Amino acid sequence: MSTDLRRPNRTFTIRQLCMEFGCTPRALRFYEDKGLLAPAREGLNRVYSYKERARLQLILRGKRVGLSLAEIREILDLYDVGDGGLQQAARSLRKFRERIVAFEQQKLDIDNAIEELRAGCEALEKRLKETRPDLLPQAADYDQMLRRRLGDVEHADVK
Repeated sequence: MSTDLRRPNRTFTIRQLCMEFGCTPRALRFYEDKGLLAPAREGLNRVYSYKERARLQLILRGKRVGLSLAEIREILDLYDVGDGGLQQAARSLRKFRERIVAFEQQKLDIDNAIEELRAGCEALEKRLKETRPDLLPQAADYDQMLRRRLGDVEHADVK
């Protein structure tokens, strides 16, 4: 199967890609400045190939999972090695596993911080209840306001 059948000759404008991927023209120009994208030019207009569109998709996916631009570039550069993407896949797998480990540690850190905050809240509520119970409704009102502001995030283990 020829590669022309797999990669259409369709081109995209910066506006089309921004609308499709929900990013800004400034972001695409930034990625271009960093050498991650290399659109063709028609006069002053940038013209993105199907390959550039795929690269943008990988860039945005990499950013979403916490990869640095250097790590993303490292993975993208392996595309043209000529081994059918095997080195790119192996490097991606390694980077993804590293991110999983980092995210798992961050999750533990966040869980620990939440527990410390809950313990602090309990201690403060106890102190206020014993010394100034009139201030407790204000604390509850503030807590409810924060929850509404955060989109009514419900946590089963929150009192």
